[in-house]
Amino acid sequence: MNEMETYNEKTFENIKHIDSIGNEYWLARELQVVLNYKEWRKFEGVINKAKNACINSNVNMTDHFVDTDKTIKMPKGASKLINDYELSRYACYLIAQNGDSRKESIALAQTYFAIQTRKQELTEKEYSELTEDEKRFYQRSLTKKGNYSLNQAAKKAGVKNFDKFHNAGYKGLYNGETANDIAKRKGLRYREDILDNMGSDELIANLFRISQTEQKLKRDNINSEKEANQTHYTIGKNIREVIAKNGGTMPEKLPTPKKSLKELEKENKNKLINNVKNK
Repeated sequence: MNEMETYNEKTFENIKHIDSIGNEYWLARELQVVLNYKEWRKFEGVINKAKNACINSNVNMTDHFVDTDKTIKMPKGASKLINDYELSRYACYLIAQNGDSRKESIALAQTYFAIQTRKQELTEKEYSELTEDEKRFYQRSLTKKGNYSLNQAAKKAGVKNFDKFHNAGYKGLYNGETANDIAKRKGLRYREDILDNMGSDELIANLFRISQTEQKLKRDNINSEKEANQTHYTIGKNIREVIAKNGGTMPEKLPTPKKSLKELEKENKNKLINNVKNK
């Protein structure tokens, strides 16, 4: 798979397995091939880094990395037993995070598994049954939590001008647009929250920008405001490039919802009050 255009969501879905009780998993040996690692030794090194990341996150590692053996055929009718792993979606996400970032296949895996792992906080079925507005509320909740964590990491990295820091990320993702530029393009009022005026797909792209920047600030021990800003810009730009390679819609081309989440919240509150009054 040399042509990156052949990589998309199906690339990873096609090698997904389902066990007898309906749990999904990926085999490490199959993931190794998709991620363009020629040597198992090197790929297993990435797996070990991912295991450590899982442990450091206070998550039960054995729930996500299950040792398994498989028999492969050798020349002249012989066979050989090799080790493998059954990996959860979260395990695949951690492997992608700890893989060789110079590989374009890794960048695409990061996008796919990061988004899908976020969705897994709801079941796939539950998420798919949400309305677009419900998906917006759900993703907006995740971006709020993500921005809080990102701000903490940025502060430790030496960031003091948070407007400049966040604009660096927007510029990377939105081809040079600042938060104010985005707000003007969307026709928003002064100080109106741009994230409250995004559809679910646009929120997901920003959520990925937020989470990837936080992780890189921590992983690389970045300790200067200038470097933190550059990191945020680069992450945003990288995500934009991945979207382009996947044939996706650029975030600035995505439609702005007719109603902000604040307006929807107000409407829902008024409906609730009216229902109580009418009882």
